Amino acid sequence: MEIEPIAYFRSPFPEKFGIPRQAGLSPSVRGQIVFEPGFRNADAVRGLEGFDYIWLIWGFSANSAAAPAGKTSFQPTVRPPRLGGNERVGVFASRSPFRPNSLGLSAVKLESIGDGPVINVQGADLMDGTPIYDIKPYVAYADSHPDARSGFVDERVWEPLEVSFPDCSVPDGLDLDALREVLSQDPRPRYHSDSQKVYGMSFNGCEVRFRVEEGIVQVVSIESIH
Repeated sequence: MEIEPIAYFRSPFPEKFGIPRQAGLSPSVRGQIVFEPGFRNADAVRGLEGFDYIWLIWGFSANSAAAPAGKTSFQPTVRPPRLGGNERVGVFASRSPFRPNSLGLSAVKLESIGDGPVINVQGADLMDGTPIYDIKPYVAYADSHPDARSGFVDERVWEPLEVSFPDCSVPDGLDLDALREVLSQDPRPRYHSDSQKVYGMSFNGCEVRFRVEEGIVQVVSIESIH
């Protein structure tokens, strides 16, 4: 089966570092679904405005597709960040981006549908330029299972970090609430713990530099890169 992108995602994240690890963790983060010319037809989204959430089927386009010579690209186990990046589980028991077919699945909040059509959403975990292969409405009676077990995720409760902006000027137009949500999820690799190391993250046209000390994200600087 051959598939082609029906749209591309426009996101405040131009690179992988900093993107929320799951959809919905940073609900204030906004993005747009911009259809390709062949799918740019208002009839294709007729009725979609009646749904609060939609499913996106998309591609991990920033992953390297090349496998080392003589080796298969399929890796049966991965190291989820929730387990500290040190324990392995089966790839099919994880949300790892390194999958046999590099396909992602995200439920995002539908904010509005504009002319084009362009779909405006919130809470997506996609990088700018991500290809979208399909869109389906989220149907609560079939898709919601609030009492379901979540495997190792249930055993490793994650609490968002406090975020501080001491003496930090904020460029005009930057969505500070969205940035705070993103940083509270601790974008660092889980095995990093150096409280003095300063990390850089691109977000919404800005370079954000931060470090984490005693459970608090300290923003060092925010500079516009436009």
